[in-house]
Amino acid sequence: MPDSAVNAPPRPTARVSGFAGRVLRVLVSPWARLALLVALLAGLGACVLLFEPQRVLESGWPPRLSGAPAVAVFAAAYGACTVAFAPRPLLNLAAGALFGSGPGLAAAVGGTVLGAGVAFGLGRMLGQEALRPLLRGRLLLAADGQLSRHGFRSMMAMRLFPGVPFAAANYCAAVSRMRWFPFLLATAVGSVPNTAAYVVAGARAGTPTSPVFLVAAALIVLPAVAGVLVAWRKRHRLRGR
Repeated sequence: MPDSAVNAPPRPTARVSGFAGRVLRVLVSPWARLALLVALLAGLGACVLLFEPQRVLESGWPPRLSGAPAVAVFAAAYGACTVAFAPRPLLNLAAGALFGSGPGLAAAVGGTVLGAGVAFGLGRMLGQEALRPLLRGRLLLAADGQLSRHGFRSMMAMRLFPGVPFAAANYCAAVSRMRWFPFLLATAVGSVPNTAAYVVAGARAGTPTSPVFLVAAALIVLPAVAGVLVAWRKRHRLRGR
């Protein structure tokens, strides 16, 4: 045997034996990682309730930030807030009120994709391994198969349909076998219509009787009503089976 092999240091991946090894296996087990995810999300949600980031609608943006840096900082803050379950409609309105229609839409869509990507990554690393064995039942297996095989199309529909919660879609996709690129691309494209309506409404909130504001408000209300009606019809069909 070569001397280099004899004198080589032990591999970092070598098993740790004894009590320390058992503790390490528990800490990296799927259920421990899932518990960490739940604790992390609970903490983030508590931060949103405590600090109320939507108050930016009342207090405005710090005056020392302007232009592209302000848009980038807002997009980063937007993404962090969506991971912590802050309401996206209020953040979209704030983006329009602070930056106007064009830059506000860029900030909101950028923050949407960023927040979705962070949530997808957290769910994939900390929750997927523990939750996938729990996917039983015809409906859950069908939903998982649809997301896994037709990721882009399925996520596009979820982003366009106003009744699907943003965070729920992120973590459902993370538990499935959907790939990163279809998820992010469908999120970016599918979030534009609804996000644009809120951003434009926020930008024109000072003139609520203007045609642009009224069209934006209609684009917010009509899809929501249509989504409720579709969900109501599906509910009665499922009961009738």
